[in-house]
Amino acid sequence: METLDDFLAAGALGNLSWGNLGMLAVGVLFLWLAVHKDYEPLLLVPIGFGILIGNIPYATGLGIGIYESGSVLSILYQGVTSGWYPPLIFLGIGAMTDFSCMLSNPRLVLLGAAAQVGIFGALWAALALGFDAPHAAAIGIIGGADGPTAIFLSSKLAPDYLGAIAIAAYSYMALVPVIQPPIIRLLTSPAERRIRMKPNRPVSKRMRILFPVVAFLLTAFIAPGSISLLGMLFFGNLLKESGVTERLAQTARNAFLDAITILLGLTVGASTDAERFLTPASIQIFLLGAGSFALATAGGVLFAKLMNLFSSEKINPIIGCAGVSAVPDSARVAQLVAAEEDPQNFVIMHAMAPNVAGVIGSAIAAGVLLAALR
Repeated sequence: METLDDFLAAGALGNLSWGNLGMLAVGVLFLWLAVHKDYEPLLLVPIGFGILIGNIPYATGLGIGIYESGSVLSILYQGVTSGWYPPLIFLGIGAMTDFSCMLSNPRLVLLGAAAQVGIFGALWAALALGFDAPHAAAIGIIGGADGPTAIFLSSKLAPDYLGAIAIAAYSYMALVPVIQPPIIRLLTSPAERRIRMKPNRPVSKRMRILFPVVAFLLTAFIAPGSISLLGMLFFGNLLKESGVTERLAQTARNAFLDAITILLGLTVGASTDAERFLTPASIQIFLLGAGSFALATAGGVLFAKLMNLFSSEKINPIIGCAGVSAVPDSARVAQLVAAEEDPQNFVIMHAMAPNVAGVIGSAIAAGVLLAALR
């Protein structure tokens, strides 16, 4: 009986709390959204299962938990806490991204910049709630809807809130098809949603090769704090566009990216131990993240409408929603909403321009905040 008591005291039954049960339910919800609703399954399946792993309670000292030094999970989690998973993710993103949609219509870059208003709006709101400046900046970056950038910045400025910020960022990325359409419909008229844009002009191979080199040099001088993110992004894109390293590009955007995504999602999910995760600050972070994401979407749409006041060649304001960095889901949302009004209106390639610009913009914003607040 004494041995049985010791076994129960060390196992799940002897350490289970209501918080663990709540987080286990969240993990199951994430898996349901991924499998049944097809919301970002490549992210939500690893994160959801990671939440299940992280919330099976046990007695401390067994050396198996993500917060116990030397455990397998702890070693894998160092890629998150040290901030080296995000640049590797950016390498794969760069190797799969086509910037020609942005190069063919450079003015659409402004929509990606306008959407970053969500980052700074959430930053000021967090300051008003009593968070200090570094923590407020890490929370604000959720508005960029860029999970790797949010992890990178929070690992530097707010490591104690890393789990909450990462889960919030990826949750809102997955819920792009739910959050953005109502905001778009609220801010645009049916006539605006039916605007048809001219096809993109062709972009030369020379320009596609020069772009990652020139863009990296410009952004690195503007925001040196973003060198590790944008350096890997543009390096991956150069592998793709150069035409002489296709094997490396294929590896970066397929097997390599998939492996890092699995490790990042699983360890981020496993970091959500109820005792550390279920706090008033975490709830505030989720609410601020929702507000920043909504503000970023609205900022892109409204700025597109503003540009139309001064332009003879009209922009469909729907594509402003793609200024957030959720590639390519925000662009797909823009296409779906446009098709509701006019099934023959194809805006997705136009929407990809602010979408990829938003990736660059959120990384620059993270670099600026890191340099200012580190």
